Amino acid sequence: MAAAAIARTMGRAAQVTLVESEAIGTIGVGESTIPPIVGFNRLLGINEAEFMAATNATFKLGIVFDGWRNGTDRYVHAFGLTGKDHWAAGFQHFWLAGRAKGHQAPFGDYSVELQAALAGKFAHLPDDRLNYAYQLDSGLYAKFLRGMAERDGAVRIEGKIATVQLDGDSGDIAALVLEDGTAIAGDLFLDCTGFRALLIEGALHAGFDDWTHWLPCDSAIAVQTASVGPAVPYTRAMAHDAGWQWRIPLQHRVGNGIVWCSRYLSREDALERLLGNVEGEVLTQPNHLRFTTGVRRRQWHRNCVAVGLSGGFMEPLESTSIHLIQRAVLRLIRMMPAAGPISPRDIAEFNDQQHADMVQVRDFLILHYKATDRRDSAFWRQCAAMPIPDSLEQKIELFRDTARVFRRNEELFAEHSWLQVLLGQGIEPHAWHPITGKLTDEELARLLQTLRAQVTRTVNGLPAHADYVARYCAGARQTAA
Repeated sequence: MAAAAIARTMGRAAQVTLVESEAIGTIGVGESTIPPIVGFNRLLGINEAEFMAATNATFKLGIVFDGWRNGTDRYVHAFGLTGKDHWAAGFQHFWLAGRAKGHQAPFGDYSVELQAALAGKFAHLPDDRLNYAYQLDSGLYAKFLRGMAERDGAVRIEGKIATVQLDGDSGDIAALVLEDGTAIAGDLFLDCTGFRALLIEGALHAGFDDWTHWLPCDSAIAVQTASVGPAVPYTRAMAHDAGWQWRIPLQHRVGNGIVWCSRYLSREDALERLLGNVEGEVLTQPNHLRFTTGVRRRQWHRNCVAVGLSGGFMEPLESTSIHLIQRAVLRLIRMMPAAGPISPRDIAEFNDQQHADMVQVRDFLILHYKATDRRDSAFWRQCAAMPIPDSLEQKIELFRDTARVFRRNEELFAEHSWLQVLLGQGIEPHAWHPITGKLTDEELARLLQTLRAQVTRTVNGLPAHADYVARYCAGARQTAA
């Protein structure tokens, strides 16, 4: 993603060298994305149908959460807006006022994306009125972007890094020395070496803040299975007594995985649980992963920028890994240093913004674990009892007291994302904005009925998701062949 974006947007203004080894595997499980990737691909001029054909992608309208509140519940974090906001108060205030007057329709009945997801439908609507992301094969996406980067002038070098050579005077990285002795010099180095953080930590010792006291899961296993039915336009996150399990449908297969805390579940039992809860024939050997949730203290240190897992890791619950890569790359392009010494002010600003992104994602993830009625296992009792950051405590209690949610400083997750998870996890507001009293009972009823009818009418007019994907990508597949 970094090489493709810089080569495409900077052109001759930047010379990009990509050092990559076929012998080193990738994590390869970042198959579920969030809507900003649509804008990223458009920025790079990527043809969507060709991209989806090349990556066997499907559309994604949200995430279905099973069992997170009490073990048997289900709710959906759908993309896009719910209902219609007033400038002074979000739609949730009018929905709450309506519920107090006897209107029983769930909050999700007013979301086109949510209802389309559950109905298994999708289509591109005029004016981008349907918000979506992709479920894709991340390995194929990497190959797709590699080819694009090379066509745009990036030079790819096959090889493994043996040592990182530092400048004796400045302490900056001077060159990467490969196993065959080749030395690759540069002005700016992007560390995309994953959890190893070979440059930013191994050579420059930027430091790491561990967040597992808030996000205790530390292990995962991924497998791929054959599809047993049409691909649905949503990802599933199914809670279990020591973590959760994912299911991500692509065009040609399904990605599955289990995430858990090793204090409460053994690796052998986790694998047995995963394999006992998949659908279809298992196609791959289990891919075992260990991770520590947290953030690099400095994601830009000296002349090195950490991108992706080398900069920190947020567990995959809300599909943010690819987005955080994209966010770092686009931020770097906007702050690309000029010739000469790198400004420490640029470095400080980049680090502040990156850290803010990670903190905001962290708080959103913690919400899923903390706001639960589950007490059926030691894992869930730990999550329910744990202290949480003040920033998250403020958000939860503000919503509980007033039904208000605020998005700050280009925060990734919008108010409607927070609303769906807060309500889904069982947090009920005690009050709502008095402006709802401006409407008579008849006017409020008509507003709610009209909005709900619009959602129903739109969803009824959409084709089946799997049929739409097959038609949309068919021409691109034939062209590629």
